[in-house]
Amino acid sequence: MKIAVVGAGYVGLVAGTCFAETGHEVWLVDVDAKKLAALEAGQVPFYEPGLADLLARNQREGRLHVSSKLAEVVPQVAVVFIAVGTPQSHDGAADLRYVLEVARDVGRAMVGPLTVVNKSTVPVGTARKVRAAIEAETRHPVRVVSNPEFLKEGAAVDDFLKPDRVVIGTDDPAAREIMADLYAPFVRTGNPIVFMDNLSAEMTKYTANGLLAARISFMNEVALLCDAVGADVDKVRLGVGSDRRIGNAFLFAGVGYGGSCFPKDVRALVKTGAEHGVELLMLQATDRVNERQKKVLADRVKRVLGADLRGKTLAVWGLAFKPRTDDVREAPAHVIVEELLAAGAAVRVWDPEAMQTSRERLGTRVTYSESAYHACEGADGLAVVTEWNEFRRPDFERIRALMRRPLVFDGRNVFDPERMRALGFEHHALGRGRP
Repeated sequence: MKIAVVGAGYVGLVAGTCFAETGHEVWLVDVDAKKLAALEAGQVPFYEPGLADLLARNQREGRLHVSSKLAEVVPQVAVVFIAVGTPQSHDGAADLRYVLEVARDVGRAMVGPLTVVNKSTVPVGTARKVRAAIEAETRHPVRVVSNPEFLKEGAAVDDFLKPDRVVIGTDDPAAREIMADLYAPFVRTGNPIVFMDNLSAEMTKYTANGLLAARISFMNEVALLCDAVGADVDKVRLGVGSDRRIGNAFLFAGVGYGGSCFPKDVRALVKTGAEHGVELLMLQATDRVNERQKKVLADRVKRVLGADLRGKTLAVWGLAFKPRTDDVREAPAHVIVEELLAAGAAVRVWDPEAMQTSRERLGTRVTYSESAYHACEGADGLAVVTEWNEFRRPDFERIRALMRRPLVFDGRNVFDPERMRALGFEHHALGRGRP
């Protein structure tokens, strides 16, 4: 099948490359000339394990093309995926201008029947708006499908190739058949393709992200209470997660969630509720708890070292919002760094992948270290903010020798408190009881 994917960002590039991997001919369409030039050279414009090799193989075998000319691509394909950004508007709603602009351009370029698939994260009712935008520009029949993505940054290729489930929203039998054929190679082990109407598919995406975000915020509140009463949130997590009705995913306490999905989608769902007269109190609280949690570690630093951090040097390990990505959107680490800088501290940072993306935001206000150990040189404290694997078993003797004071603020509960104390560190975790 011949497919166009409009928007060669995170979702579009992963989707298009994975469809090409199963034998389809795919055009990646984008307006960013710099991005397209990088893709033509086989360069992925962000860090995602395994994607560069997949891109190169499918380009080499002639199944994957890049283009800036949507009007020339649309007449060649049977299916168009819309995978452009839906940034947060000032009022919290998802901004659909790019989605609807693509829809109008597709309508103007159509030369016959077409299936158009919303892959972007869009609020409930967007499929109707996309259909209206296309039909205003053409007399050719169009099928509009909702196909939300459930990709985890750092594991997106595996998530696409081996999905837990595929959600497809359509009431059109022909569209259903097309989508089932497209996704058949990815569900051979029996994981389901779940068919439903457009509205329910759109709602499924936001509900999933809202529920996962709520679990994180709930456990972060529990962690604060554990610190207050002297309990250990890690033991609580094990006890609670052993209940099969609950499970153990997304129950780790930390400095809050970030990224391009959870913060934006929670707020967009709250906005959708308000537009329909439904006040989503739990999701409002989820967002408020998360924003508060991003400052908890910096508050702990100031509680230990003093509110005035002038003359103090803090090392920060981890800048990406999660491991295995260079994405720093809504990253808790950046909130923490800003809090430390505002208090007068000198900050030395290290991240295996997110140094350049952080440089664009933090500028010259921090020192960019050559390694995790280099960041610790002369530091009065170390804040561990992103749980990269390389941070889990470092050379603690070397770290203690490098630091001015052996003081660790463990924002992801990576280290065992008793072991850290035995190694000679003052260790402050989140929810592990009073230090």
